[in-house]
Amino acid sequence: MLSERELAFITLHKDCYPRVFGFVRRRVTDTELAKELAADVFRVAWQKWDEAGAAEPAWLFAVARNLLGNAYRSHERQQALHLRLREASTAIDAHTADEGNDDVDCAMAGLREKDRDVLQLAYWDELSIAEIAVVLQCSESAARVRLHRAREAFRKAMPARVEAVSQKMGA
Repeated sequence: MLSERELAFITLHKDCYPRVFGFVRRRVTDTELAKELAADVFRVAWQKWDEAGAAEPAWLFAVARNLLGNAYRSHERQQALHLRLREASTAIDAHTADEGNDDVDCAMAGLREKDRDVLQLAYWDELSIAEIAVVLQCSESAARVRLHRAREAFRKAMPARVEAVSQKMGA
């Protein structure tokens, strides 16, 4: 059996949901987002029911307006993040093309996964031997040996490419 509170909330939802949904839908382009935001309005109303008493339609619209503001800000932050990631990706691609890192990429691709991991931890992530040991869950001496072996494997993978580049540069 439903409590008085639950029955009152069901009545409020039945009476006000179409109006709240319409209010939200006119302000966002995505129908699914509008449904989600309208549902969130009633989630907040349920959570605050005891504080607000019987929620009035105007209060529901105020909640909807606040949730819309949050959604707009979230969307703007997400767009800014995507823009920064695109710019960073473009800068990295340009940097990679300028430095001829294709040789490094090919050499890295030819290494065992363990060797690639330890080299990336040391050079890309700039971790110390102690930090590498923690990541790899081994002792510092084992991390040092792994890094040494990975460097040797990398050197063996690079000579043919390095010699070709050196000859092109007249060295």
